Amino acid sequence: MFDHYEPVEPAYDEAFAAPGKPRGAMASTIACFESMGLADVRKRKRLADQAFRDLGVTFLVHGDARGVERTLPFDPIPRVITASDWALLERGLEQRVRALNAFLGDVYGQQRILKDGRVPRDVVLGSGGFLAAVHGVRPRGGVYIHVAGIDVIRRPDGEFAVLEDNLRTPSGVSYVLENRKVMKRLFPQALSRNDVRPVDEYPARLREALSSLVPGGSARGVVLTPGPYNSAYFEHCFLARQMGCGLVQGSDLAVRSDGVFMRTTHGLAQVDVIYRRIDDAFLDPETFRADSLIGVPGLVRAYAAGTVVVANGIGNGVADDKSVYPFVPEMVRFYLDETPLLRQVETFRCGTPRDRDYVLANLASLVVKAVGGAGGYGMLVGPAATRKERSAFADRIRANGAEYIAQPLIELATCPTLLPARVAPRRVDLRPYVVTGRSSWVLPGGLTRVAMRNGSYVVNSSQGGGSKDTWVLADSAA
Repeated sequence: MFDHYEPVEPAYDEAFAAPGKPRGAMASTIACFESMGLADVRKRKRLADQAFRDLGVTFLVHGDARGVERTLPFDPIPRVITASDWALLERGLEQRVRALNAFLGDVYGQQRILKDGRVPRDVVLGSGGFLAAVHGVRPRGGVYIHVAGIDVIRRPDGEFAVLEDNLRTPSGVSYVLENRKVMKRLFPQALSRNDVRPVDEYPARLREALSSLVPGGSARGVVLTPGPYNSAYFEHCFLARQMGCGLVQGSDLAVRSDGVFMRTTHGLAQVDVIYRRIDDAFLDPETFRADSLIGVPGLVRAYAAGTVVVANGIGNGVADDKSVYPFVPEMVRFYLDETPLLRQVETFRCGTPRDRDYVLANLASLVVKAVGGAGGYGMLVGPAATRKERSAFADRIRANGAEYIAQPLIELATCPTLLPARVAPRRVDLRPYVVTGRSSWVLPGGLTRVAMRNGSYVVNSSQGGGSKDTWVLADSAA
């Protein structure tokens, strides 16, 4: 399978240090796949694809007028991370989430970091994610970020770095759990050769974290979904089922005397925890968009009164705004008095004249992203773009620079990926999940997303990306 596999320079290849020289952590897995043979692995992959279709592990592509549900492309060759590499990443993720949570508590409180000039006031207060309606509101336990999905890349030197923070309604964890189930069923011999840390405790950990913020620890929880037409509806159903929570839509809930109640066949039942998968703008028509039919009227009042845990917190978008991202290391130093453990990517804010001029002069070597963009939309990969595309983006930046940031094109790490004709390297990123209640826990591994198209740097499912199982080795396997 791997005889003709050649790592792509200068990318860090997760499996091979050089052609024919597997890295120690991957050696047993590569040997196992070699022993199965390409034909057998292809057969098992077809069975995995069928299993995903049968289980309904699907997503909807945003903007697809056909409304066709698709299964996420699955690659059976796992990504392996050593215990020592994971230990450093885990500590860095916990530190980052602590700092971001402190930042949210501050900007919706005394705003010390703005008064001290450590983060520009206009960047924060001008962010579309900053919601004045919840200024002064402190959620139960002071926890704003109950679930963080931190997008991480591996640089050519092998060091992990944070690319983006997702602190509102991060998705994808259902694929992590389903990928592992399929690997256990179809590739048990590969798993048995390694001491891989489990991931199936995630739903219980999430429920436990959310319940820990409710006095007495006994909580009635629900998953609030916008409904079956949402691209991540499968995940909403999956998590509600796995957590033992009700799956509800806005019309199933009502606010009475600043408490939230669920309509049941026996009448109204008070709700203590809402794991919401609805964006802020649509969450409460009394406070935000009055035309929202998927929200809960009065929910912000109940949230402000402290009668219900809303996860994630309302207004978190200001902390994962792409124009705020450059200042996260400063948050770590300001709030925690610590040195940041994780690097991040150099970022140019096109709203500042100096950065804007640099970006316009170097578009051919930069990646430009819309501050409010997501899913691989609203971005320009300069080295892969045409002159016409770069010119059009330059006009947008000149017209409204504050809406864009730019970063150098980082050569993402690669992993062996099963393609129709062969096994070849494809670029990957990683989205670990950090769950926080009274304490924090990091899911061992997370979602490895794969840019399935040759030469592509875009790993998002909506842009043709796929996923693979992520194996974090236990200490004994490091």
